[in-house]
Amino acid sequence: MRKADLIATISEKTGVAKVDVLVTLESFFEEVKDTLESGENIYIRGFGSFVIKKRAKKIGRNIKKGKSIVIPEHYIPSFKPAKVFVDSVRKKVKSLPED
Repeated sequence: MRKADLIATISEKTGVAKVDVLVTLESFFEEVKDTLESGENIYIRGFGSFVIKKRAKKIGRNIKKGKSIVIPEHYIPSFKPAKVFVDSVRKKVKSLPED
C-alpha cells in the first residue's frame, strides 16, 4: 500500500475529504520526525513506539579498496510495534490463504 492508497482508504472509511486526510498524515509524519530529531521517543499505546537507537562505533570494510574503515557511533530512528499489534498481525496473516 502506498501513501495515496492509505489516504484514499482513510477518506472512504471516515468520510473526511482526501485533502484533509493528506494534511493530517503529513502533519503526523512531520511531528514524528521533529520529535525524534529532538531526541525524544514517541509511545502510542496499542500501536507501537518510534524510538532513537544508538549504533556503536565499529570497523567496516571497503571491499573495492580492500581497506578497513571506522564507522563512527550514530543514531537511527526505529519503530517497535506494540505486543497487541504484533499479535493481531500474526493472527490475521496466519488465516490468509497462501498463494
